[in-house]
Amino acid sequence: MFQLPMPLDRDQSLIRIRFTSFAVGTICCPLFGFLFCVVWSLFFNFTETTATHCGVPNYLPSISAAIGGETPQRYVWRIAIGLHSAPRLLVAILYWKYYLGSPCAHHWYRTLCHINFTLTVMENSCLIILTYVSSTENFVYTLFAFLEYLVVLSNMAFHMTAYWDFSNKELIVSSVLEDKRF
Repeated sequence: MFQLPMPLDRDQSLIRIRFTSFAVGTICCPLFGFLFCVVWSLFFNFTETTATHCGVPNYLPSISAAIGGETPQRYVWRIAIGLHSAPRLLVAILYWKYYLGSPCAHHWYRTLCHINFTLTVMENSCLIILTYVSSTENFVYTLFAFLEYLVVLSNMAFHMTAYWDFSNKELIVSSVLEDKRF
């Protein structure tokens, strides 16, 4: 097993990141991926990404043509969404534990916490399906993912509230010290 060198501080943390930096970095993954795809399409695939069936001239590519039509853009977009999805699942778990730990005497509270967590995981899963499964490959899965994603689209703005809710928190990756006896 590979052992990482331990830092010299007392809490034995390997990585320490402010949650606000973590949230902004997570949000920037699809933004930078999208901007790269549009700029790359404009410079290197302008005719392919702006072409229409009816022959109307376009000056900018459509979003679907920019992120999924040509080879380098498709992979950059998929990597950006993949990097974006894992932290979103972490934030969903963080919110779930945060809400379950909040004091509330209402009898529906825990059920609503579980429903919120389930919808968040479903939204993230459908974003991944929309990104990695092409509509030409499997239309049924893509249609389901698109319809479900439209229903919970407002949830994406809700995730940015984590920036304010957990602004004084840090993400710490640490190693638990074990009491070894030989």
